[in-house]
Amino acid sequence: MALWQERSQSILGTQSASCGCRALKKRSGTGWGAQGTDNKGFRRPQLDCCVKNGCRAKTESVETKKQPSNGGVYTATSEWTLDYPPFFAWFEYILSHVAKYFDQEMLNVRNLNYSSSRTLLFQRFSVIFMDVLFVYAVHECCKCIDGKKVGKELTEKPKFILSVLLLWNFGLLIVDHIHFQYNGFLFGLMLLSIARLFQKRHMEGAFLFAVLLHFKHIYLYVAPAYGVYLLRSYCFTANKPDGSIRWNSFSFVRVISLGLVVFLVSALSLGPFLALNQLPQVFSRLFPFKRGLCHAYWAPNFWALYNALDKVLSVIGLKLKFLDPNNIPKASMTSGLVQQFQHTVLPSVTPLATLICTLIAILPSIFCLWFKPQGPRGFLRCLTLCALSSFMFGWHVHEKAILLAILPMRKEKPLFNWMETFYLLGLGPLEVCCEFVFPFTSWKVKYPFLPLLLTSVYCAVGITYAWLKLYVSVLIDPPVGKTKKQ
Repeated sequence: MALWQERSQSILGTQSASCGCRALKKRSGTGWGAQGTDNKGFRRPQLDCCVKNGCRAKTESVETKKQPSNGGVYTATSEWTLDYPPFFAWFEYILSHVAKYFDQEMLNVRNLNYSSSRTLLFQRFSVIFMDVLFVYAVHECCKCIDGKKVGKELTEKPKFILSVLLLWNFGLLIVDHIHFQYNGFLFGLMLLSIARLFQKRHMEGAFLFAVLLHFKHIYLYVAPAYGVYLLRSYCFTANKPDGSIRWNSFSFVRVISLGLVVFLVSALSLGPFLALNQLPQVFSRLFPFKRGLCHAYWAPNFWALYNALDKVLSVIGLKLKFLDPNNIPKASMTSGLVQQFQHTVLPSVTPLATLICTLIAILPSIFCLWFKPQGPRGFLRCLTLCALSSFMFGWHVHEKAILLAILPMRKEKPLFNWMETFYLLGLGPLEVCCEFVFPFTSWKVKYPFLPLLLTSVYCAVGITYAWLKLYVSVLIDPPVGKTKKQ
């Protein structure tokens, strides 16, 4: 027990590399309940911050092992406390033993805002090294593609196209090689688990996904797709000719096997904290609801549209004198701070409301996966819809969470018609206005949040459209059995 106690202190004392990413979006104020300063608008990212905070955050375990009992769970040396599950903390703890050979000073957790060229070198080197798993996962996914119908040119081969779309995903390159969050490593686990399900190696797929959940709990978004698909295609061993389920084919042995895999992985991850009665504190850091509905930079989802509408209605209300200016909070949603806020005109949104909206949004895709099975392809589409629905309606969603839907969607057909092409081309003029025109206008001082608001709203329109179009295609497509019959 003493050993577990010491190690648990180091695990939750370890600060994940994500604090380096969050520091990239440096703003006045703190993100864990501390009061912010009088920042009135968003600030531009400062790339140096990720270097200063990234590796310092990795190795707080070195210091917290010296703290009193239970201190690691409650440590708050920095505002960027650990909000990843224990497996990621163990991963960071291992990296800290390599980091000391690059720069010993970055292991001092009280050496805040430390920066050095060797720190940056270690961050980049470790991210690139861990991307090996992502490359292997992409290779396994490409093996799942039917290569019978291929063109003569390399650029016409589906495996080549898929590998390029995944390996050269621009969003992932930016997030991983500027933010240093090891998302490539984590997405490698997810893609590998998907590949195993395509290869009908269901137990391996379930094990990899269970491990992934204890590395980063954001993947809970797609857990319903995994659970329903494994129950439908693995625990029920046979279907009727029309594709409907054959109820007498249910296998208790397979259900118990899946449950045992999930239980053992969870016990290994959370067992020490359960023994020390520290699970409530662990979950309070994994699910920090006090951060507010939206991140400091609005994710382009439904709530960005909701916030923008509330802002427009409040401006109109003030112009028409329907609202009292003294009762309107200044720069609440657009302050650039991670905090809770109240809407001015529209009803304020609670975490429970976002949960209900998310569940309602994913239910149709889960329904189709169960009653209109389409094999692994149906699972992949359901997974994408679960990720998109959670992104659209989730609480305090980060912009980078869209990668959870984009990467699996690479196996879907392109969504380009004239209207979609016109919309994508519109991103160019929007960026020019926000980056090169707006800074020279008088609005820069009065409305510093405007470029990010416009970008979030514009992208939210496109993502909402893609979400609705994919949903329609899933709902109208026939099951596998009827397709084969036709």
